[in-house]
Amino acid sequence: MATTRASTTTSAGDRRVRRTQAALARALLDLVEEQDLSRVTVADVAEHAGVSRSTFYDHYRDVHELAEAACTAMIDRLIESLPGDFDSADPEVEATASLESFFASLAEHAGLYRALLGPQGSARVADHIRQRSTAAIRERLEEAVAGADVPEQARPLLSLPLDVPASFTAGALIGVAAEWLQGGCARSPGEMAALTWPLFHSLFRIEARPPS
Repeated sequence: MATTRASTTTSAGDRRVRRTQAALARALLDLVEEQDLSRVTVADVAEHAGVSRSTFYDHYRDVHELAEAACTAMIDRLIESLPGDFDSADPEVEATASLESFFASLAEHAGLYRALLGPQGSARVADHIRQRSTAAIRERLEEAVAGADVPEQARPLLSLPLDVPASFTAGALIGVAAEWLQGGCARSPGEMAALTWPLFHSLFRIEARPPS
């Protein structure tokens, strides 16, 4: 019975932690839609979430750490929408749709990402996004190379350690996204996808060979 009570107490405690962290994340998302992340204070977030500053510090060191934690799930969804099959039967259609989803997800929370990736944003969060993007793109490259007949023109690139083209691509994509966000998302997600796909295609021109 003691074990059961302890387990129940732990479970209840975990739920309270998750509820508090979710409230803090929602508060931050609301606030950065209205002002730069650099101007949001712990007191602002705590008041908006309906908790004390000491409760905030029970969970996070500062606003930037909260921003990183709050954005993790959204970042994961963004990365999942990146082009995943560089050598599919119709790569242009598939990859353009993936990129459009990527830019549409950014636009949905444009204020947040503008704050995080802009000149007054968080270098810590930007690096977090870059590292996750690099790892995801590297994984996709490994899958593509393993199942592809790599043409002559692509061999010099793909003979490099894949972390090099992966980090290059992630950095370039984040740079394009940041510039687009700072410009107020003047082009639609569809236009951005159409402009970005040729860059992916020229860099990763891998031709698949159907399995025998």
